[in-house]
This record gives sequence, structure tokens and C-alpha cells, in this order.
Amino acid sequence: MEILLVVIALAAVFLISIYNSLVTLKVKIKEAWSQIDVQLKRRIDLIPNLVESVKGYAAHEKDVFENVTKARSALMTAGDAKAAGEADMQLTSALKSLFAVAEAYPELKAQEGFINLQKELSDTEDKVAYSRQFFNSVVRQYNEKIVAFPSNLIAGMFGFKQEAFFEAETQDREPVKVQF
Repeated sequence: MEILLVVIALAAVFLISIYNSLVTLKVKIKEAWSQIDVQLKRRIDLIPNLVESVKGYAAHEKDVFENVTKARSALMTAGDAKAAGEADMQLTSALKSLFAVAEAYPELKAQEGFINLQKELSDTEDKVAYSRQFFNSVVRQYNEKIVAFPSNLIAGMFGFKQEAFFEAETQDREPVKVQF
């Protein structure tokens, strides 16, 4: 009888341990997404200043400004990681166009305020990239735990589902074309 109680107690401890590790990883995924979200919001906050800096020099580039504004709005209203990822890729593409416009105006590129905004945006992009990497790392750990035996049994019993990775859009996987 005592042996049976010990076996049941050990099984319960094992079950609780696996369950808690799954919950911990799920919380880490939320934290990692939150870090991406913080950096994306920081980037969103920088963009109006950048657009205004360029607008003064390139008022005729209306489409570029509209695309940046639309992409920024889409990112601000994204409801989940997939939608935010898609909106983020749109914004990145729109910002490339904005910087291409800025390249045509040497006096703008030399302006201290514009240079500082570019540096801040670049710093934010680095933080976004790191945050995405961390998010994917935690998602990988969590997904591995869900499919590995014996934690897959506990994950199935309690309804834990695999999480999606933060992935680049198809056009962002293509090689960059550099032209001089």
C-alpha cells in the first residue's frame, strides 16, 4: 500500500512538473511577443517624425508617404503575431521606399535631425530582429516540449497547442539586388 502511494505521489509530482514547465514556456512566449510588440510600437512612434522630415524635401512623393502611413496603421491595429508579422513586412517595405526618396536629397541626408532619426530607427530594427529571434527560440522550446514524450501526453490532456513562429514574408527571403 505504501509503495502504491509513493508511486502515485511520484506520478503526480512528475505530471505537475511537466504541466508547470509547459505553462512557464507559454508565459515566456507571451513575454517574447510582448518584447517584439514594444519594439514595433517604438518604431511606429518614430515613423511620423521621419516622414515629416522627408516631407519637407519631397512633397511630390505623396504615394510613398501614404504607403508608410497605411503600413504603420496596419501594424498598430494588428491583432495577433501573424497579422503583426505581415504588417511589419509591409512597413519595412514602405520604409525602404521612404529611404530611397531620402537618398535623392543630399541636404536632407546631411540634416542632423534626420540622421538621428535614422540611427534610432536602425537601433530599433536591431532590437526587433533580436526580439523575433528570442520569440522563435522560446516557441521552438515550447513546441519541442509539446511533441516530445512523455510531455506530449500531458500537453494533449490539457489542450496545449503548438505556437507559430515569426516568419519572414516570401519577398523578404529573395536575394537583395544591389545596383550602382
